[in-house]
Amino acid sequence: MSTTAERQADPVADRAAWDDLITALGAGDQPTATLAKVEELYQREVGAIIFTVMNADIASGMSRRLYSNHPVEYPTSGYKQSAAGKWNDLVIGEKKPYVANSIEEIATVFHDYELIEQLGCGSCINVPVVFDDEVIGTINILDKTGAYTPEKVERAMALRPFAAIGILAATVTEQASQLVEGKN
Repeated sequence: MSTTAERQADPVADRAAWDDLITALGAGDQPTATLAKVEELYQREVGAIIFTVMNADIASGMSRRLYSNHPVEYPTSGYKQSAAGKWNDLVIGEKKPYVANSIEEIATVFHDYELIEQLGCGSCINVPVVFDDEVIGTINILDKTGAYTPEKVERAMALRPFAAIGILAATVTEQASQLVEGKN
């Protein structure tokens, strides 16, 4: 059983974090407002130089960036082919995080590893976000080489409820926009 201090340190048990997320959900500029609040939480609890959120279309093997704190280098637009091979097997198939703590590890999976390195990053965690037994997206955090200890990976995974709400908010926003466009 966890102690009171451990429970207070648990971000999922942090009432203020939930209140902040609920406030963000009610704000305009969706899904950006909600996903920015998710980023704030990940920054506070795990840390990242680059923070992006992707949704996943498992059937097509495509994904789309919903949010980015580096919009010039990693814009929110269009669809791209999801990473294949060991990344796909681990993150999509097994629903486990992909963790790399060197640029060499990152280079085995991501073609943009040179840009990642130019931005000061050499480690990453790709957190699968699961809803209804399917990966609906990923939280992608990148930081300096060696930044992601097992404790930070565990923390990143513990924040998935916040991430799921952010990705689902993006999905609802997109569906609502399509309905409105269909009526006009």
